[in-house]
Amino acid sequence: MRISRIAAVFAAFLAGQAAARADDLIEAYDAYIGQDDLYNSYNERLTQPWQVIRQDRANVHRFGVRQPSDGVDGFFGSAKNRELAERMIAGGRIEGGAARRLLAGDVRVHVEIWRGASGDYINIAVD
Repeated sequence: MRISRIAAVFAAFLAGQAAARADDLIEAYDAYIGQDDLYNSYNERLTQPWQVIRQDRANVHRFGVRQPSDGVDGFFGSAKNRELAERMIAGGRIEGGAARRLLAGDVRVHVEIWRGASGDYINIAVD
């Protein structure tokens, strides 16, 4: 009986440790969202924040189009990871006013890529 009580206490401790575990920051970078980042390869105006972030990173990594304030990241160097931007931003945080400013362009953004228990997500702040 004593062993099962100890096992129960230990199991509760481990469960508490897992629940208390914080999400892990994978990477963070700063970027400048310029006019080139607001249009896709077909010269269509982008209408969603995730589209602009994805285009900005494609411009940096694939097309070599960079503004002086664009930081380089390792995560979005992969086209596969750029495809995940929509889901990751949907699971993350960007304030409404920040989203509107990002879609207007000519702003600096701070992007944080996180790994959480429910999956990877992105938080975006607009300066």
